[in-house]
Amino acid sequence: MSGAAGAGPVARRGVIALGSNLGDRDELLRDAVAALAATPGVTVTAASSPVSSVAVTLAGPDASKPTYLNAVALVETTLEPLALLDALQAIEHDHGRVRDERWGDRTLDLDVVVLGDLELDTERLTLPHPSAAERAFVLEPWLQVDEEARLGTRGRVADLLAALPDRTRPVPGATGLLVPARASTAPAPGSDDASDAAAAGSDDASGPDGARAPAPARVPDSAGGAS
Repeated sequence: MSGAAGAGPVARRGVIALGSNLGDRDELLRDAVAALAATPGVTVTAASSPVSSVAVTLAGPDASKPTYLNAVALVETTLEPLALLDALQAIEHDHGRVRDERWGDRTLDLDVVVLGDLELDTERLTLPHPSAAERAFVLEPWLQVDEEARLGTRGRVADLLAALPDRTRPVPGATGLLVPARASTAPAPGSDDASDAAAAGSDDASGPDGARAPAPARVPDSAGGAS
């Protein structure tokens, strides 16, 4: 067997943005990180604490909507871009995500921000995420877990964040979403880890998503996909 034929799949470093503004938002984000870590071909290497932001709709920020909790997870994955997107949308579906309104309220939103150095522009997925550079609720938690982060050709995440007029709000008592015991196996219903959500479950939620266009037959969210 040749070396090329025996080579395994290529692992890429990815950045996943998470958001929720319905239900127990903190616990939903923690469950999502655990589900992501249990996905074949995906290893979660870090996850931020949640931050809070105002909902963004097609008409712009809307303080009358439930606020969001947002976070960022870093992953190493051998999945190809659309396979990773499919996995994220399956996790969303399992946690009650309904796509009946573009940029509407959601129990869970998961978006690929970057995947290695890949550049992609398809109906379902654009990489790097086209709106991430304008979203403090993506950039701030990203910097929590990677101070030297870069967003493709847009440059350093710290510089992009410094240029934005808006900021997220801290969530009192919030802790990192990656719990070692939950990183390798899916959480058991009613586990002790569920109690972590109470401390961070303030009404200050974190921001909306610019979800990339979903799979066919679903109402599309924004063209971007970072929440």
